[in-house]
Amino acid sequence: MKRTVVPGPWRLFQRRLRKVLATGRAYFLLSLCSMIVFVLLGLAGMLQQSYNVSPSQSMKGFAASVSGRLFESMLGMELPQMKTDASTSPFQAGRLAAFLVRFLTDLNPDDPKSLLAIELPGMSRDESVLLRSGSGGDSGAPEDHGPSGGTPSDNGPADSQSAQQPSDPPPVQSPAPSSQQPPDRNASPQSNDDDADRKVVFIYHSHNRESWVPELEGGNKDPNDDKINITLVGKRLAKQLEAQGIGAEQSSQDYASTIKSYNWNNSYKYSQQTVKQALAANDDLQFFFDIHRDSQGRSKTTKKINGVDYAQVYFIIGHKNPNWKENEAFASRIQEKLEKSYPGLSRGIWGKSAANGNGEYNQSVSPDSVLIEIGGIENTIRECYRTADALAEAIAEVYWESQNAEKANVNLAQN
Repeated sequence: MKRTVVPGPWRLFQRRLRKVLATGRAYFLLSLCSMIVFVLLGLAGMLQQSYNVSPSQSMKGFAASVSGRLFESMLGMELPQMKTDASTSPFQAGRLAAFLVRFLTDLNPDDPKSLLAIELPGMSRDESVLLRSGSGGDSGAPEDHGPSGGTPSDNGPADSQSAQQPSDPPPVQSPAPSSQQPPDRNASPQSNDDDADRKVVFIYHSHNRESWVPELEGGNKDPNDDKINITLVGKRLAKQLEAQGIGAEQSSQDYASTIKSYNWNNSYKYSQQTVKQALAANDDLQFFFDIHRDSQGRSKTTKKINGVDYAQVYFIIGHKNPNWKENEAFASRIQEKLEKSYPGLSRGIWGKSAANGNGEYNQSVSPDSVLIEIGGIENTIRECYRTADALAEAIAEVYWESQNAEKANVNLAQN
C-alpha cells in the first residue's frame, strides 16, 4: 500500500512563500510599468513644450503605438490562461523601443517616410505636398492669398510693357523657346467648324480681382482691382483656345459686386455656383480651369525663356476631392506638353488639403478640372498673356489627343 507523505510545516511555508513572491513580482512589474508610463508622459509634455508638438500629435502617436496585445500581455502576468507567446509579446526589447520612439517623437520606425514628414512639412498628410515637380525649379509651396494679396518684394525689374486696353488684350508674339516649333494656332488638322462651335472648355476665376503691382497706379501694394485683374488672362486663354479650334467660354463675374454680403472666404462657394450654372446651360463642357495668380514675389514666379520673361505656373490639386488622382493625371498631361515646348515654365503640381485652403476647389465636377496659378503679384499682364498663349498650346494638344483616342475607340467598337 502506497504511503502518503504529508508535507511538513516547512514545505508548506516554502510553497506559500513562492506564491507570494510570484504575485509580488507581478505587482512589482505592473508598478514599474506604470511608473515608466508616467515618467514618459512627463517627458512627452516637456518635449511638447520644447518642440511645439500639438497634443493631438502626441495622442495620435500613443494611440497608433499601443495595441490590445499590450494589455493582454499585462493581464497574462496575472492570469496564466491569458499567457501569450513570447515571440509576439509587445514587451520585447525591439517592440518596446519602437513604442517609446513613436510615443516621444511621432516617428514610426517601421515607416521611414515619417522621418521625412517631420523634417519636410509638405510630406505630412494634412499639409500641401508637391505631387510632381516642374523644371521651373522648387520655389516653395504656392501661398494661400487673402484679399490683401500679399506684400511685394523688389526682386528684379518687371516687364516694361504693361497692359494697353484691359478690356481687349493686345496681341503678344511669344517666340518659340526651343528648336521645337509650337503648334500652328491658325491651322489645326484635327479641328473643324463643329469643334469650334462646341464650347468644351470653361474658364472661371474664384478670386476674380487678383491683380499685379506693376499694373496698378502708384505701385499699389494691395494688388486687387475690379477692372485690371486675372480675368483678363482668362479671357486671353479662351481667345487663344478658340484660335486653336477649341470652343471655350469664360466667366468674368465680379463676386464682390454681385454677391450680397460678400465674404472673400466663401469664394469657392460662389464660383461653384458659376460652374454649376455653366454645366446646366451646356453639357458639352469637358475641361474646367480656375485661373489665379500667386501671392509670391517676382523672383519666384518668373522664368526667362530665350530672352523673354514669362509668368510661371503652378497646378493645384484639391485632396479633399476623393478622385483627385484623376485631376492630377489631367494636370500632368498639360504640364508634360508645356515643359516640352516651354521648359522651366511650370513650377510643379501641388496637392492641398482642407487644412491649407478649400481643399476641393470644385474639382469633383470633372476629372479634367484643375486650378492654375499664373505668375505672382509682381509679374506684368503681358508676361501672363505670354504664359496663357503657351498654356493654350499645351491644352490644345491634350484635347486633340483625347479626341483622337475617343474616335479610335469608337471605330474599334464599331468594327
